[in-house]
Amino acid sequence: MKIITPKPFTIGEGKRAVLLLHGFTGHTADVRMLGRYLEKRGYTCHAPLYKGHGVPPEQLVHTGPEDWWKDVMDGYEYLKNKGHHEIAVAGLSLGGVFSLKLGYNVPVKGVIPMCAPAYIKSEEVMYEGILEYAREYKKQEGKSEEQINKEMEEFQKTPMQTLKALQELFTEVREHIDLIYAPLFVIQARHDQTINTNSANIIYNEAESTIKEIKWYEESGHVITLDKERNQLHEDIYQFLEKLDWEE
Repeated sequence: MKIITPKPFTIGEGKRAVLLLHGFTGHTADVRMLGRYLEKRGYTCHAPLYKGHGVPPEQLVHTGPEDWWKDVMDGYEYLKNKGHHEIAVAGLSLGGVFSLKLGYNVPVKGVIPMCAPAYIKSEEVMYEGILEYAREYKKQEGKSEEQINKEMEEFQKTPMQTLKALQELFTEVREHIDLIYAPLFVIQARHDQTINTNSANIIYNEAESTIKEIKWYEESGHVITLDKERNQLHEDIYQFLEKLDWEE
């Protein structure tokens, strides 16, 4: 079975722009439905694909947060170069962490972190997530259980240096949340098993934004953009964006 490699996407012709950021081990399909929803309501949306994502896991282990942050900044610059000087950002999980980092590094119209971790997970827990991703990817490729086990054994010999860097990124952003002044909409799934859900309260309480909201989605899990409350999520994000003081 051939896996279709995900790609970055840009949709919409509107003056108002939104940068959409996927999560760790995820890819642009995780934010595509949200992008389509906003496009229909007059927004331009751009979603970069982080290096090492949406490709065989053997490639992921040789990339890290510095590579992915560069992809995020390139996405931001891409929208600026298209003539958008007002850009909001919405990100899922690691993308939510990057949305916060953008919030204190560059001018953004609004920041929408979805299920973004403020706590550091142990490297062991994060590594388990990578192994799960690797196994699932190989299943999608249509490989036999025997072949998968053999490849996984080999895969586990590769050291994953980026997990420490990922922890450092979470710490750095956590320490700078109080530098965020842009309008903020914190989104958190109640049934999120991947992160500590109290992260949402930390982000909401520590940001200095004068306009800020927080909403809990009672029926959703970590990948909230694809879960059962996604239609409500899309509408809530749209309503938040509409409240912002866009120039045009």
